[in-house]
Amino acid sequence: MCRLFGFRSVFSSQVHKSLVSADNALVQQSERHPDGWGVAYYIADTPHLIKSSTSALSDQLFQKVSGIVSSETVLAHLRKATLGSLETINTHPFQFGRWVFAHNGNIKNFSKYRNDLVNLIHPSLKKFVLGETDSEVIFFILLSQMKKQGDIHLPWKNITSLEIAARQTIANITSTVGEYSKIDSAENTETFLTFLMTDGQSMIAHQGGKKLYYSTHKKQCSEKDSCPHFAHACENKVEKGKVSHLLFSSEPLGGENIWQEMSVGELISIDTEMIFNKS
Repeated sequence: MCRLFGFRSVFSSQVHKSLVSADNALVQQSERHPDGWGVAYYIADTPHLIKSSTSALSDQLFQKVSGIVSSETVLAHLRKATLGSLETINTHPFQFGRWVFAHNGNIKNFSKYRNDLVNLIHPSLKKFVLGETDSEVIFFILLSQMKKQGDIHLPWKNITSLEIAARQTIANITSTVGEYSKIDSAENTETFLTFLMTDGQSMIAHQGGKKLYYSTHKKQCSEKDSCPHFAHACENKVEKGKVSHLLFSSEPLGGENIWQEMSVGELISIDTEMIFNKS
């Protein structure tokens, strides 16, 4: 399956270490996930995407991008294709307006259910589904649910409504195709609905059968004496409340961050005020 990475912080930071130089960095994982990569990052609340259908390990562009990206919000993906040809149009993250989305998993018997799933997409959004993947369809089903909660073209202020839209999306998909697998090691033909999505300010993650880890704090921050944003939460676990940073990864990465595994079915979100929540 694929590999996900998400980063949200109160201040702009480079992610080169997480993507390239850390123990178990994303680029090293691309040996097992060689079918393309994508990095989305935000500048002045505007998403910028760079994608390729080649392996991140051998792609000099990935090394270059990871070295220059400095942002408060980053979402990255390594693809191991299960559906769709090896083309950039099928490579994650997918974008619509301010939103970007990446998925780890697939939908069992997608060709059988594709038309039923596309019918869950709002008529005004269907024409924007350009690729062959189930992941892109999931993204637009979620956007369609969000349209019922608010304006998807504006910054998303109400994180609860985003959580509701995500839960309803999962319910609609599973009522159509059947339940997703709760076992990470199950065959890759099973349904899995692990994903990340952000508009640069809010971010949401769902553990839909494929493992996902998160970090909100470090054992000890090496920059605590110089960082103007250092707070108690930077070195202490937070179950709900304000944090300085939030990271997601399909596998724990080396470094100072303390990683915790999400449970199956868990949603984790962070809003525009950096309020962290699990449900």
